Amino acid sequence: MSDTYIIEVSSQAAGIVVRNPGGFRFFAATQRFFSLEGRLFRSAREAERAAFRVANGERDLPAVA
Repeated sequence: MSDTYIIEVSSQAAGIVVRNPGGFRFFAATQRFFSLEGRLFRSAREAERAAFRVANGERDLPAVA
């Protein structure tokens, strides 16, 4: 199982997530996804879902980890 994943939205890099003891930490690739910077997710899939929500204009993201 990998420790680092690239998150893409519509073929655009949103960021990467890196596994650490508490889950997966998000590092934004572009300003569009800065609202996720440093957030901890239970899985890479949850981080991907959050990136899709940001790309679709959702402002209030639920706490995940």
